[in-house]
Amino acid sequence: MFDEYGIPRGADLNEAALVPLCHFVYCSRAAEGVDDAEVSRIVEVAQRNNLAHGITGVLVFGSGVFFQWIEGPAAEIQKLIATLHRDKRHHDIVSLSQSEEERERLYPNWDMEKVEAADIRLVLQDALENAEDKNNRVALTRILRQLDLSPLGRV
Repeated sequence: MFDEYGIPRGADLNEAALVPLCHFVYCSRAAEGVDDAEVSRIVEVAQRNNLAHGITGVLVFGSGVFFQWIEGPAAEIQKLIATLHRDKRHHDIVSLSQSEEERERLYPNWDMEKVEAADIRLVLQDALENAEDKNNRVALTRILRQLDLSPLGRV
């Protein structure tokens, strides 16, 4: 009934509500000095910018690890991806999923929301098991090692 992202399949979808959307899911390690206060500032700026560009999503932060799902118009998502890669507040960016398809938004009312990191380890371990790119495997291993050194919820 649902695909891996919780989106209803087949006849469960309201065909009139489908729009072309791009999504990008990634994880990364926070740079030295990035704490909850800085993440709150990131979310505040993202909420303003994303609203203007039709982007919605969710940001998970814990133990110095970011996990983010963003969705919106393809051109705007591509610009945001480029910005994310230039941002010095994180490194070891690993793309977990990216596609464009006609579907409903997963986070229609979330310009950007920060959520708790309770399940991030399971998501990252699954990503590591399925990663084909060597660089992604190396980065995911470092991210998981960082989680081992710092329990979730601590920076």
